[in-house]
Amino acid sequence: MKFDTLQQGISFYENYARVSIFDARLYSTKKRKSDGKISLKYCVCNKEGFRETPRLQSNYKMKRPITRMGCNARITLKLINDQDNYVIFSFHEGHTHPPTTPNSAHHTKQSRNLTLAHKNTSWIIVVQILELLNPTN
Repeated sequence: MKFDTLQQGISFYENYARVSIFDARLYSTKKRKSDGKISLKYCVCNKEGFRETPRLQSNYKMKRPITRMGCNARITLKLINDQDNYVIFSFHEGHTHPPTTPNSAHHTKQSRNLTLAHKNTSWIIVVQILELLNPTN
């Protein structure tokens, strides 16, 4: 499959993730030394890899659940040399964790969106907090 821009390829994988009910994230980028253009872009399942070891130590302050499970699902987008298009260079569909159920699909990051009312309200709260912390009197 060919994409005119890198963003189109990324959007394709994000839409695929939304339909397949999993979260995707951008992972890594490789650039060409000659002109600095992105030659490879990796998009992965959000459960790819494992958490860094300092966060697993018992003296670390924040205790968060382990969400990384070493999942191998990913897509690699590659720049075609003679054109400014990207193609799917590799695609690995298999997940190493149980799939998200349709009943809990609304918990995925891609389906969580703030409405304009929530965005405006949160901005007002931030301004009020800043005014309390830095009084002009």
